[in-house]
Amino acid sequence: MALKSRTVLRIVVVAVALGVLAWNQFRPHGSAKADADGIAETAPAKPQAAAKPRTWKLGRLTLTACELGRPDSGLTTAAWCAPFEVPENRDDPNSRKIKLNLAVIRSDAQVPAKDMLVFLAGGPGQAATETWPMVAPALDPLLAHRNVLLIDQRGTGKSNPLDCKAADKADKIGAVAGFDADRLRAQVAACLKEVQATADPRYYTTTAAVADLEDARQALGAPSFDLVGVSYGTRVAQQYAMHHPDAVRSILLDGVAPNSLVLGEDFARNLEDALKAQFARCTAEPACKARFGDPYQTLYQLRDALRANPHKVSFRDPQTYNSVERTLSDDALASVVRMFAYTPVTAALLPLSIDAAAHGDVGPLLGQAKLITGDLADSMNGGMQSSVICSEDADLLKPRPQDADTILGTRMIDTLEAVCSVWPHGTRPADFHEPLKTAIPTLLLSGQYDPVTPPRYGEEVLSHLSNARHLVLKGQGHNVIGAGCMPKLVKQFIEDLDPKQLDAGCLDRLQPTPLFIDFNGATP
Repeated sequence: MALKSRTVLRIVVVAVALGVLAWNQFRPHGSAKADADGIAETAPAKPQAAAKPRTWKLGRLTLTACELGRPDSGLTTAAWCAPFEVPENRDDPNSRKIKLNLAVIRSDAQVPAKDMLVFLAGGPGQAATETWPMVAPALDPLLAHRNVLLIDQRGTGKSNPLDCKAADKADKIGAVAGFDADRLRAQVAACLKEVQATADPRYYTTTAAVADLEDARQALGAPSFDLVGVSYGTRVAQQYAMHHPDAVRSILLDGVAPNSLVLGEDFARNLEDALKAQFARCTAEPACKARFGDPYQTLYQLRDALRANPHKVSFRDPQTYNSVERTLSDDALASVVRMFAYTPVTAALLPLSIDAAAHGDVGPLLGQAKLITGDLADSMNGGMQSSVICSEDADLLKPRPQDADTILGTRMIDTLEAVCSVWPHGTRPADFHEPLKTAIPTLLLSGQYDPVTPPRYGEEVLSHLSNARHLVLKGQGHNVIGAGCMPKLVKQFIEDLDPKQLDAGCLDRLQPTPLFIDFNGATP
């Protein structure tokens, strides 16, 4: 659940066929006539009409060959696209219509399977077409027999995004500025004014997205779905399976968020548990302990120093190498550490980066954080994220004074309360937070050190499923579908629909990324 958004709403939260190249060589020539010297003269060629775009009829939709881009990248993915129109307010068919960005990655098979794979992106706020390249290597083997459906969830990507570009441009303070409720409310109000020119944020919820997905399924000829939800996408998958069980052939949940979860409420605890477990690795390794002592203690000493004395720091931007100045506070430190904890590689850098910062060198910590923050800001829609959380979770948030002295503290709940005091709230079905109870074949995946959707979340969902299995991947963080031999197991699960019989022994080879002792890497 990548709970980072655009600056203004920071919630500590194919190939297109080439023309026929032989045409110029073998095409019929124009008529010729003999001139006075008997030399044939060729008539000027007539202008050729532009080639019609390739199309593909699927159900009642006509898709056109297209290329899916990715933010800040020149790489594209070959696909078939069609705009798909739905009512913004689903309770009023005559309300404003919005166009969803729908794409299909076409199977290599001449006659693909009747079921269709559906990738449901995370966030809330990520777009499926933009984040597909990150999960594609894990799902590519399934393209041999199945088409893959990608829909940018309403409010994200190219599906009437709830963008606030002017407000983003006006906010220059950045990710390490610290928490200021009044300033945040003012930013949210400015964003809301911009968004309301083209959208009503009350209607950009998970429930509306589930209805959109079912409409798309019917338009595509009513195939059965193999749902692949990642992070927040696991909430969408469970909600869809609850309301359209006959449409679902299988479910795969990676980074599981139970339906009962109130987003943001126990993230401080989750981060604390992950950090303790990761830093315990260092104190258990002689070389790491000799180099850094107790990184967990060092982190808290640094936090206390910044709480007493937040101050401006300078570091080199890792992309431009220009000198950058930011305010470093305990809030900023918490946000940065939380981002580092998401993946095994960045988590392996934490003891070293924290030690450097404690000795006055903030470059490693803030430089890497800037890279991570930029990636998230480019892939996350803060407006849609606010619509989801303010409608589905905010009124259920409970104060957690016991978190006050943790690294993340109460800032997640404080932030959400500030945002949702301004952002409009949609409706939530009465059964929204009820657990999914089903016999649909389901595979759940968790990372051992996940700081946001820990393995106990997967166990909670598993307890209500009768034909499911939960795999916890050693040494891994948030989102594990591409780790080790997991793609092979995913393929086997989707094909055989027998989660309990999966031979997952190959996952035993997974290990945590070795902790960095210095910037050359781990000890030999």
